[in-house]
Amino acid sequence: MKNVTITMDDGVADWARMEAARRNTSVSRLVGELVAEKMRYDDAYERAMREVLEFKSLGVSTGPYLTRDEIYDRGRR
Repeated sequence: MKNVTITMDDGVADWARMEAARRNTSVSRLVGELVAEKMRYDDAYERAMREVLEFKSLGVSTGPYLTRDEIYDRGRR
């Protein structure tokens, strides 16, 4: 593990101290966990976005498309 010095506003530092105490951990560990969580979130988002952008088609149609009336007629029968 690496030690890192960070600078933050007094209000942010106060919140971090209170949140760390509430979680029964240190401010250093809290900040490390928050940064790791952000990294995992961003990685998952990027991966999902790549998958969506690479998505080509829902498949091949084997017949004519439904008309608007056919689509909304299902519940009337």
